[in-house]
Amino acid sequence: MTASIAGTWHTVLGSALRVRTIGEGAPTVLLHGGGPGCSAWTDFAALVPELPGRRLVLVDLPQYGDSDAPRADRPLFSFHARYVMALLDDLGIRRADFVCQSLGGAVALLIAARAPHRVGRVVLTGSRPADLGGAPGASGAEVRAAYYGGDGPTPDKMRDLIRHYEWNDPTMLPEATVFERFRNSVKLDALALGTDMEGRGRPEDLGPLLPEVAAPVLLLWGSADPFAGVDYAARLAAALPAAVLEVLPDTAHHPQEERPRDYARLADAFLLDPRPTDHRPADRPSPDPRLAPVEAARCES
Repeated sequence: MTASIAGTWHTVLGSALRVRTIGEGAPTVLLHGGGPGCSAWTDFAALVPELPGRRLVLVDLPQYGDSDAPRADRPLFSFHARYVMALLDDLGIRRADFVCQSLGGAVALLIAARAPHRVGRVVLTGSRPADLGGAPGASGAEVRAAYYGGDGPTPDKMRDLIRHYEWNDPTMLPEATVFERFRNSVKLDALALGTDMEGRGRPEDLGPLLPEVAAPVLLLWGSADPFAGVDYAARLAAALPAAVLEVLPDTAHHPQEERPRDYARLADAFLLDPRPTDHRPADRPSPDPRLAPVEAARCES
């Protein structure tokens, strides 16, 4: 992992979010995953040099990285989507592409369904936004409970978590990533919210909203993702109006860290596709405001 860029803080909805903005060009928002210690920089530092010609906006979601940690006042995805929308307004970004990991991908899909005019194209990796049947993958809540349980977090537990669940080849895991993830995971706010489901935001299922996602979506998946396997990704692609699935061999939950050049090559080609970005029929009405995500037991990552 390369040295971090300081970034700036933007106060929205009463909380300060850390944002790193890199490069010039089409606004592209990078939203990280929900594992212990995750941040925009831990999840995407390796990818940043591979996506030139874009205005990359790396956002530490509330409760993660160096952002403030307000208690959730609504279910998980809705909680984070509200802050991301407010941040886009604060940054003066009317419309953006999104590149997202796990939790961040579900947040982007919710924004795309609720505010389609704000979203161009979405690259989504390892997200589980809805219960789409099939065998359940690993539970993010159980992984989190094991990490924060017992004698509490340690660097060894963080290393084991990443090796077992997030990287296909554990021998390639940089110690800098382990250190940064551990450092983030033991901040006072992170410890207080570690396994507090109510405080973090209860799980929710975006199934009712998936047909409303008009934006083109690239599901860029790790071949050995233990949280949501390729079979789940295929079902998710079928549930979205305009989605394609690409699988990166020999990667797990974080392919953008394991194979950043291959990931960037596929993502950039998709983001540069000149075809229209709204795949709804011209006479299709706006999303019905009565459609809403529902609480669910396993759609938490």
